[in-house]
Amino acid sequence: MLDLGFVRGNLEVVEAKLRARGADPAALLGNFRLLDQKRREAITASEQLKARRNELSQQVGLLKREGKDATGLMDETRALKDKLEDLDKTATSLDEELRLSLAGIPNLTRDEVPTGKSEEDNVTVKTWGDKPNLDFTPKPHWEIGEQLGILDLERAAKLSGARFAVYVGAGARLERALISFMLDMHTQQHGYTEVLPPFMVNSKSLFGTGQLPKFAEDLFRCSDADLESVSNGTFRDNDHWLIPTAEVPVTNLYRDEILDEARLPICLTAYTPCFRAEAGAAGKDTRGIIRQHQFQKVELVKFTRPEDSDAEHEKLTRNAEEILEALKLPYRRVLLCTADTGFSSAKTFDLEVWLPGQQLYREISSCSNFESFQARRANIRFKPSGGKAKSEFVHTINGSGLAVGRTWLAILENYQQADGSVLVPEALRPYMGGLERIVKQERP
Repeated sequence: MLDLGFVRGNLEVVEAKLRARGADPAALLGNFRLLDQKRREAITASEQLKARRNELSQQVGLLKREGKDATGLMDETRALKDKLEDLDKTATSLDEELRLSLAGIPNLTRDEVPTGKSEEDNVTVKTWGDKPNLDFTPKPHWEIGEQLGILDLERAAKLSGARFAVYVGAGARLERALISFMLDMHTQQHGYTEVLPPFMVNSKSLFGTGQLPKFAEDLFRCSDADLESVSNGTFRDNDHWLIPTAEVPVTNLYRDEILDEARLPICLTAYTPCFRAEAGAAGKDTRGIIRQHQFQKVELVKFTRPEDSDAEHEKLTRNAEEILEALKLPYRRVLLCTADTGFSSAKTFDLEVWLPGQQLYREISSCSNFESFQARRANIRFKPSGGKAKSEFVHTINGSGLAVGRTWLAILENYQQADGSVLVPEALRPYMGGLERIVKQERP
């Protein structure tokens, strides 16, 4: 969430940043100016009445000490009390309206983020690795997985409908191996602490990271979650939603807490399944396992001091890249333009892995610096050292390290052989019991 004082004092800047995102400032800000003016008027009037009440109290005390009648002044004091209560209610109501207005406004992108209208305007800043030189026509992962008997989309559809997958035999083991490999690399080499959070969270947590209220329709919710209350700005701590990413529970671990500066940066990694309704993606990526309602992911989350967040964002992005490099998967780093940058993010790098079976690059990780946007929504602060009394909001950073299913399919497409088998990357072989090659297996 943006800072109210900043929006109030920099409204033209905010409007320009929103237009750069392709958003309509008038639609997002609504009656912000009018609401803010009324709020300030109510607060000013309240302060004036409080000063008058204090003045009257002193006069009443003086009259009583002199034995004189103070009835008239006391009546005026009681009348002021009623007016003050009304003004306080008005200010509180306007505060809530402003809060709801700010809750729907995206983060402001950094100045170095390129202005653009779509993903076509994203900028490639780095390319790594050589694309495999295959002397045969490469197949897409869904054909490879089906022919090897390690991916069963037909039975998954029978169980759960479209956009679900069943991994079988070496396919299931490859998924598990990738999870263990990623967690080991991030904890043992990159210094992250592993956590295993709940896979369901409350609406307060989803508000904290920016999924609610705007993206409620893209989430799976339990029967105790109420869309109407969310749309009205009521975020509960006793309802349940399936997590769209581990970013949500891991970031909210420190919701409403003040951290010691000496602990920063805090670097956490977590494996979780992720659940996404993907309401806006109908008809896109219907083949294979690119876009699923349920998938596995290893997430990286950092809590940093504001002055360190750029450097920590770069480190986190490199940590994700090093997974791809260890697996020898060609990729590129892309700086997202204003229109393609996520709601809560100020700056995002996408890592896109090369898929020879589809002859394109596909996103496998988004690494974002949210600055204080999420921390303000979730009220995550730190206490500066050096005698400073006032706490500050941390900066939060997160990224996939990596999306497991997309890494799985990238291995199938990049390591496929002419005979239909798939080589196992050397870095993964210890996690696969020494298996060097995946060959056709019979489905159970």
